[in-house]
Amino acid sequence: MANQRSNDRVVSIDRVKGTPKEALESLLSSALRAEDSELDQILSALEEISNSVKSGGLDSRSLDNALQRAASCALQQSLLEREVRSLAITDELTGLYNRRGFLASATHQLKMAHRNGENVLLLFCDVDNLKGINDSFGHQEGDLALIRTADVIEETFRDSDILARLAGDEFAVLASEASIPNRQAIMPRMENSLAKANAEESRYKLSFSIGVARFNPETPASLAELMALADQDMYAHKACQPRLASLRQS
Repeated sequence: MANQRSNDRVVSIDRVKGTPKEALESLLSSALRAEDSELDQILSALEEISNSVKSGGLDSRSLDNALQRAASCALQQSLLEREVRSLAITDELTGLYNRRGFLASATHQLKMAHRNGENVLLLFCDVDNLKGINDSFGHQEGDLALIRTADVIEETFRDSDILARLAGDEFAVLASEASIPNRQAIMPRMENSLAKANAEESRYKLSFSIGVARFNPETPASLAELMALADQDMYAHKACQPRLASLRQS
């Protein structure tokens, strides 16, 4: 949208270069349409043009330069707003979605799955004994453990799956059935990814507790219901995961 708006303003200049008064009117109109947030820099550029017209000093070069500054400000603002929106849905530590980003993306994905008649799996992943890592090695090491956890999850799942750190030591994944048909299919993949991550750390071993809930398009559940089911399943299996438990520090 920002690029389109900028293009509109450039076209306006080319079309009215020969008529300064019409050029000013078109410029002011297109600039105000382009950025309804009224950025200070854009207003300053337009004020400069207006003052130039009043003093009789308007020429095509000054008009063009002023407009380019205004267009540059609008583009920078658009990029900044996009970055802010990205930060609002991204976990700063791991680079995965945060809770807000996950809820928005997963809700949309479930609607698509319902519409297309697709099964989807929701996984909850809890990092075991993160408090112990923090207490023993410091919170910086705890942060590194969370980053390694994110790396394991990213390696285990596909780029099309929705990966998130919800809060603290809790992670979530919404994946198509083609990616993970069931719990039994995901455990070996998770174990292999964990083994690679743990090979670089001798002081402690990362391990996860995992819960799974299935979305059936014939009897669709809401995202909140799936999250509750996955959470219950995670706690039910928290003490009985022999594959992952073997990776824990004894």
